[in-house]
Amino acid sequence: MKIAVTYNNELVEQHFGQASEFKIYAVEDGKITNQEIKSTTGYAHGTLVDLLTKSGVDTLICGGLGNGAKTLITQANIKLVPGVTGKADEAVEAYLKNNLDFDPDISCAGHNHDGNHHSHGDSCASH
Repeated sequence: MKIAVTYNNELVEQHFGQASEFKIYAVEDGKITNQEIKSTTGYAHGTLVDLLTKSGVDTLICGGLGNGAKTLITQANIKLVPGVTGKADEAVEAYLKNNLDFDPDISCAGHNHDGNHHSHGDSCASH
């Protein structure tokens, strides 16, 4: 199993489309066996899912994301675990213990894509 987390300075990045990195965890028998950080440089907002599929990711932990991203992730057969805040490593450990606090219904809408800033605040996960 490979779990990706939208990553920013040890924390879960709060918007999928603004993630400059993914931290990817290889997991065997419920334990993390390897970790790597992948830059999203060269991947446009709509092609971040391609990076995940090329990396063999089957689960994504993130903060918020829009409905378009949700659709692309689902179509790529990647399990989505949205609405997560805090440290990435702790989130993955909690997920592996079936103890992660997340919001499956979180959705971000109304983005102002001029400059990739939200028109509704800095954090989608705070909805």
